[in-house]
Amino acid sequence: MAHLIRSSNASAPCRLEWRPSRWVVVGVGLLGVLAAFSVVVSGMPRLFAWPLALLAVSYAVWLVRRECKRQAHQLVWPIEGAPLLDGLALEDAQLHWRGPLAFLRWRDGDGRRRHLAWWPDTLPSRSRRELRLAAASIAGTRRSASMAP
Repeated sequence: MAHLIRSSNASAPCRLEWRPSRWVVVGVGLLGVLAAFSVVVSGMPRLFAWPLALLAVSYAVWLVRRECKRQAHQLVWPIEGAPLLDGLALEDAQLHWRGPLAFLRWRDGDGRRRHLAWWPDTLPSRSRRELRLAAASIAGTRRSASMAP
C-alpha cells in the first residue's frame, strides 16, 4: 500500500475573507445596555439620566447596525509583492497580532490610514497560521537600515 505524501505549495498566496465579527456586534450592544444602566443607577438627576441612557442605547444600536452592514472583503497575501484587498494593492501594509486577534493596517490611494481586524470567530486557527506565515515572509524580505555605518 503506497503512502501518500502531502506536500504544500510554498509559493501559493494566502487567501482570506474578512467579515464583521459577531463577537464585536454582541459586545457593542452589551456595552450600550450597560452604559444606559450605569447612567440610570448613578446619582445623576433623573431629568438628565433617562435621556442620556436613551442616547447611549440609541448610539449602541447605530454602531451595531453599522457594523452588521459592513461588506465582506477578500484578502490575498502573495509570497512576494504587496497584499491585495478586493483586487487593490495595499500600500504600507502592516499586520499586528494581539493574541488570537489580527489587525491589518494600510494606506489607501488617498493616503488615509485604513484597518481591518480579524476576531477568533472570523479567523479560524488554520487560517490564522496561514496569515502569520504569509506576513512573516514579507517581513523577512524587508531590510531595515543598519545603525552602524
